[in-house]
Amino acid sequence: MQVSVTFRHMDASDSLKGFAADKVSRIEKYIHTPTDAHVVLSVEKHLHRAEINVIANGMRIRGEESSADMYGSIDCAAQKIEKQLKRYRNKLASHKVREGHASKMMHTVLEGPAIEASELPEETPTSIVEHQEFDARPMLLEEAIMQMDLLHEELHVFTNAKTNEVNVLYRRKDGKFGLVEPKHATAS
Repeated sequence: MQVSVTFRHMDASDSLKGFAADKVSRIEKYIHTPTDAHVVLSVEKHLHRAEINVIANGMRIRGEESSADMYGSIDCAAQKIEKQLKRYRNKLASHKVREGHASKMMHTVLEGPAIEASELPEETPTSIVEHQEFDARPMLLEEAIMQMDLLHEELHVFTNAKTNEVNVLYRRKDGKFGLVEPKHATAS
């Protein structure tokens, strides 16, 4: 297993790096394929944050934790990933990376004026705050739900392997999932 550790807003420490690599390498017993892991350790005010991203068999798994102690944060984040891997062990072992190309997608965050909805003028000036490019990889709906759960996402964009169309999967407030997919006009 390849483990890389990045330090942000703090001094690099060999003991923290070794501790993180040791904790992450323990999850290797649940994954039987070559795996890459990236650990990001950062300090924001008084909170020590550990984020662990693992890529195994074409799926991404993420665990993150913040606490007053960096060692505790690393331990809890690794435990979250281990718990997820135990839950999805059989599905991940049999998961095959889907053939086909991933669609390039762009996510843009816009900022508009802080105005009440009733006071909105005809044209509202906005400014672009952030751009993020990502791939909408081909996968089945069940795989997209699993990926969304593994990454703790509220929204997941993917290419449906059955229809080859871009779909958006989202988590509803009632805990269920919603799916947005294109509907093609039928000939009359």
